[in-house]
Amino acid sequence: MSPVLVALLSGPDQKGLVSKVSGWIFENGGNIIHADQHRDAQAGVFFQRVEWSLDDGSDPRATAAAFEQFGDSIGMKTKVAISGDKPKVAIFVSKFDHCFHDLILRWKAGEYPCEIALIISNHTALKAVSKNYEIPYQYISVTKATKADAEAEQLALLKQEGIELVIMARYMQVLSPIFLDTFGKPVINIHHSFLPAFAGAKPYHQAHSRGVKLIGATAHYATPDLDQGPIIHQNVAQVTHRNSVEDLVRKGRNLEKITLAQAVSWHLENRILVYENKTVVFD
Repeated sequence: MSPVLVALLSGPDQKGLVSKVSGWIFENGGNIIHADQHRDAQAGVFFQRVEWSLDDGSDPRATAAAFEQFGDSIGMKTKVAISGDKPKVAIFVSKFDHCFHDLILRWKAGEYPCEIALIISNHTALKAVSKNYEIPYQYISVTKATKADAEAEQLALLKQEGIELVIMARYMQVLSPIFLDTFGKPVINIHHSFLPAFAGAKPYHQAHSRGVKLIGATAHYATPDLDQGPIIHQNVAQVTHRNSVEDLVRKGRNLEKITLAQAVSWHLENRILVYENKTVVFD
């Protein structure tokens, strides 16, 4: 099969951008498979996702590099991914295992074009099952006194393994601004609430005390501002006055699994563009 390239572009809106992009692909031996675009009229920003195959035998890496240079020349921030490339992923987890198992089983079923190369946890609760999945598991204790040293150890492991994406699968620790800045790559978190409502601890208890009729889950990119990063995906479920806190937690866990799973899928398929503190998701 011919190699497939996926480009994400964003930048100031201007006339002729779609024509310029499609023209470049045609002139360089490509055949467009799918293209989508969006314009933020208020901000004057243009976004595009375009997939194309190389049917003329061109080197995909050379073509990707040339396209990124072309994107720069027309004033667009540009990223190109190549089909077949599988980024290395690390899962951070504590004791809650529902998102953890769901992600790994989807990966083993072939849903995710990646390699889950490492599991990092501040507990040993999931060490045995990780061994069954044949994924390296690293226990690193985290306390208030040892947090800086623990994060340094985590960062060293991520660098050693060439990790390109971290997924926080209900990892019950806050990653510091220093960690996020040093890692410098995407971190996806699942928050057990419909952000921006009920941020912080025990959101289901907060929701129950407010008598809400909907509960939710939010997958977002982690930033130094707690639970304030760009939102990728959200889901909700209806509840009533008859539902207990335990009912909300049970329903919420299912929401967390499917919401995180979808966000990870979109990220790995290069469907997300981040700007300001928002996302454009080409679904």
